[in-house]
Amino acid sequence: MGRFLLACCAVALLVGCSSSSRPSVPTIAPARTYELAGFTPMRVVRPGPVRIAFTIRQPSGAALTRYRTGAGPHTRVHVIVVRRDLSVIVHRHPRVGPGGRITETVDLPQPGPYRVLVDAYPLAARNFQLHADLRVAGRYRPRQLSAFAPVETVDGYRVSLTAPKTLHAIEPAFFVARVTDPQGRPAPFTPWFGALAHAIFFRSGSLDYFHTHVCGPATPGCTSVLGGAKVVGRATKPGEARVGVLLPVAGTWRLFLQFQSRGRVVTAPFTLRVR
Repeated sequence: MGRFLLACCAVALLVGCSSSSRPSVPTIAPARTYELAGFTPMRVVRPGPVRIAFTIRQPSGAALTRYRTGAGPHTRVHVIVVRRDLSVIVHRHPRVGPGGRITETVDLPQPGPYRVLVDAYPLAARNFQLHADLRVAGRYRPRQLSAFAPVETVDGYRVSLTAPKTLHAIEPAFFVARVTDPQGRPAPFTPWFGALAHAIFFRSGSLDYFHTHVCGPATPGCTSVLGGAKVVGRATKPGEARVGVLLPVAGTWRLFLQFQSRGRVVTAPFTLRVR
């Protein structure tokens, strides 16, 4: 179960005064953390709809019940489910129920291992991520990631990505995404989960995660931060967006570019190499 480091407890050091005694060794209490409590299910009997449920437990032991609200994407709780080979992604923003219990039904269409990532935005603290793993019964046939292709077509939507020649960890960069609808027209972006578009990144193998957004006048507060670096995407005109990239480590990453246009949510996957 993934954990987020909150703080270390202070200790008092007691030193003996006699010349024949040795200083006492302090006992360091474990770091207090947020954690997922009561996560279900760990195993799923067949592919299809799955009801995921959990509570976020605070370092005090109490359930987390108060989250940020308002405009923009950095609110409440994001639940993102990916199959380990990065061939499937599900992205939801569930509501928080009584006592902090969170439930969401997702469709897991294929057998195999999945990572459930929870990106939480508490009211009085910075956001943090937790995760749990589950497995859908059946034979797991992992798919190899394809090389980077600058154009992907999904449900008739053509998504082209103009990328920098090289990407480096911890260095902000930008792609230009151009999208046309099935009729060949520039696809207008409409707000979905607080942003005009979401760029969700998972690293192959380790499943490290990062998430940036494309903003507009009606979707403020989209800036993503990593260490001292910041990045924010902008919609430049209908069917075109400047997408921010800010990744913590080198490796092979899968970008899932998600947007809503004319009532349809589209997910376009791209493979990235980061140095």
